[in-house]
Amino acid sequence: MSMSACIGRTAPLVSAAAAARPRCLAGRAAAAAAPRPSLAPAAAARPRCLAGRAAAAAHLAPAGLRGGSLSGTALAARPAAVAAPAGRRQLAVAASWNRNSSPEIPDRVVAAIPYLIPLLDGLRYGKFFLVQFPQFSTLLLPLEPLIRLYFSVPFAGLVVFFAVYLGIINNPNFTRYVRYNAMQAILLDIILILPGLIESIVRPPMGGPGLQIYITLYNTIFLFLFACVAYGMGSCATGQTARLPIVADAADAQIR
Repeated sequence: MSMSACIGRTAPLVSAAAAARPRCLAGRAAAAAAPRPSLAPAAAARPRCLAGRAAAAAHLAPAGLRGGSLSGTALAARPAAVAAPAGRRQLAVAASWNRNSSPEIPDRVVAAIPYLIPLLDGLRYGKFFLVQFPQFSTLLLPLEPLIRLYFSVPFAGLVVFFAVYLGIINNPNFTRYVRYNAMQAILLDIILILPGLIESIVRPPMGGPGLQIYITLYNTIFLFLFACVAYGMGSCATGQTARLPIVADAADAQIR
């Protein structure tokens, strides 16, 4: 095939491609000139989306941390929470100061009176000791009118017991010092019930070594009781806090 024939055959194709190129460029120009989708709705929707996420986070966040910062309620609660331990420490210091401070004279007198109850109820355990040592009876002479009255009135011991328990121990108007000493006296009086119960079950011996043991036990109970009462009343007179053996821890646990 000659060159002229090839050129003649390809000329229409080149002309068609050349004619199509302007149309393609025109299409691209038209596409470029066509208005593109606006980004304004998306830009406007984004703040709403962020606001929705913030609202959801605020709803799910604990109280006081919503919005990424402490709220006014939380800020107000934090000083109260910090002040609570300090307040408890101040109360503990005040309570300790009240325990260690010297009580007033009326409180000392009222605190010493209940110790007479176990002393009066325990006099029967001193029947052998007072016979063996009559000079010891002179210490009880000031209490003779009270002793006669106490044992002449029926159920006087029971009435006085409940009067002290309900009128002093359970009365918050009295100081802890008064109530503590009254509780010690009541517990000491309750302990005296145990030897009486044993004596009602076991018949006392009438002679021999058994009688000597019986007398020794009675004298021991009376001397222990008298020493506790003297120590308790003496401590009240000087404004100190007596801690009697056996009953001190129980009395301290009962009185708050």
